[in-house]
Amino acid sequence: MPATERPTSADDEPLTVDQLFGPSSADGKRGTDPDSGASWPPPPHPSGRPPRRRRLWLIWLWVLVVLLALVGGAAAAVWVMFEDQVRQVLGIELPNDYEGTGNGEAVTVTIVSGDVGGDIATKLEEAGVTMTYDAFYDLLVAQEVQPTFMPGSYPLQKEMSAQSALDVLANPANVATSRVLITEGSTLPQTLASLSEGTGLPLSDFEAVAANYTAFGVPATAPSLEGWLFPATYEFEPGVTAQQILQTMADRMLQSLDAAGVAVADRQRVLTLASIVQKEGGSIEDFPIVARLFLNRLAMTPPMNLESDATVSYGTGGTSIFTTDEERGDASNLYNTYANPGLPVGPISAPGDDAINAVLNPAVGDWVYMVLVNGDTGETKFSVTFAEHEAAVLEWQDWIRANPDWDN
Repeated sequence: MPATERPTSADDEPLTVDQLFGPSSADGKRGTDPDSGASWPPPPHPSGRPPRRRRLWLIWLWVLVVLLALVGGAAAAVWVMFEDQVRQVLGIELPNDYEGTGNGEAVTVTIVSGDVGGDIATKLEEAGVTMTYDAFYDLLVAQEVQPTFMPGSYPLQKEMSAQSALDVLANPANVATSRVLITEGSTLPQTLASLSEGTGLPLSDFEAVAANYTAFGVPATAPSLEGWLFPATYEFEPGVTAQQILQTMADRMLQSLDAAGVAVADRQRVLTLASIVQKEGGSIEDFPIVARLFLNRLAMTPPMNLESDATVSYGTGGTSIFTTDEERGDASNLYNTYANPGLPVGPISAPGDDAINAVLNPAVGDWVYMVLVNGDTGETKFSVTFAEHEAAVLEWQDWIRANPDWDN
């Protein structure tokens, strides 16, 4: 039948809606099927369940949902296990770079002298900063002007884009260092404690390394590393070891001795006397006089003992300039220059350049006595005769009585 013709009855009359679909239910009433006489539309099933066809349709719907879930899960598993192969087959490029400036997890990357672009790219990938080696290396190659990287440690984050990492590394202001000040006259225990606090390395690391002091160029005749670490302000990069730190400081001391013209054989003697001058000298201006005074005592016939309270105190483990009669009488203390002649067995502190130069270039004079007369200003009086010295001692005692709370 042509699609445009209207259906007709046997009498060639057009069929009505009721004849095609049953009586109209537009008024909400049931009609009757014209052929079978059955009620139209069919009444609800007595059981309350949907017709069989509808139930079958629902069952197949659930089967379809389960199948889709299984297929999706299988696809996800295949993607996880064979992502690279799937990407290759489908021509989907694998990402090799993160986006953004990091995930907030801090990480430090150290660049040492001699590192090239490939070395840095490797370090960034291994530290989890960049996603891949290629991400950073290819970025470097693409630069019109190759950046210069300062040796040092840089604060970065994990999961940074290669460009973000490059921005940090190309800025010398981002180099992270540990600044440690070692003052002149510091003892070895004080120095090691300051280094530990300043760098975060365990004190035990420094103590263990310092025990093997001959490894730093110190003669075996020296009792310890005391006096051989140059006092200065140092900047150390994160990742540096205790061995490297002490080697840097020992090398700096040897540099000062060499620059001052000290022969290798004289290093121990010069450092020992310079360390005493550093502790006893007070003001830097007095250093050459103090050095001459001790040299005069050693040159007397017979030699006069140095009688330095600083050396006695060091031998007892203290740092005060005050000592007791018992301590000054203890000859078993090898740093006791009251009971033992000559220089002590080794340095008692870390002397700086001024003290070293004072020993090599002492003032001209006949002084053999000295005494501090003002604890606040450090004023010291030097005497040639014992009578002059006794008068200066009385002046010091008067100052002590007037300042009972003075802390040396």
